[in-house]
This record gives sequence, C-alpha cells and structure tokens, in this order.
Amino acid sequence: MANRAYKFRIYPDDEQKILFAKTFGCVRMVYNHWLDRKIRQYEENKTNVTYTICAKEMAAMKKTEEYGFLKEVDSIALQQSLRHLDTAF
Repeated sequence: MANRAYKFRIYPDDEQKILFAKTFGCVRMVYNHWLDRKIRQYEENKTNVTYTICAKEMAAMKKTEEYGFLKEVDSIALQQSLRHLDTAF
C-alpha cells in the first residue's frame, strides 16, 4: 500500500484571515499562559497541573472580562493546545 499526500491551497477572504489570526493568537496565548503556570507550579510544589484542571480553569477564564476575547475563537482549538501542552510537559 502506497502512501499519498495531497496538498490544498486555500484562499481565505479578509474576514477569514482575521479569524485565523485571532485563533492562532489565542492558541499561542493559552499555551504560553498554562506553560508558565505549569512551570511555576512544579518549581514551587513539585506537582503537575493536569489537563483537566487547565480545561476547567480556562472555562472560568473565558467568563472574565480580561480573557473574554477567548470566546471569539473556536473552543476546540484552545482545548487542543492544552492537550498538546499536556503531552509535551
């Protein structure tokens, strides 16, 4: 069985470009925020912050005024960044 690769090129309109930029920015912010939290938690207590804790607290974060912008992007992308962090750390 041979492996195949398909390449697709997308041509997003201006609205989609903005949505992509917001999504990538929020994913990056969430990843870095929780990475910092995990590092500090480990240095202070030698314990790990699990994905479940991160996901619950991120849901609460989205309800605050400071992080309300996280509601504008796809929640699955944000959760996936937490899963990637949990796998990496």
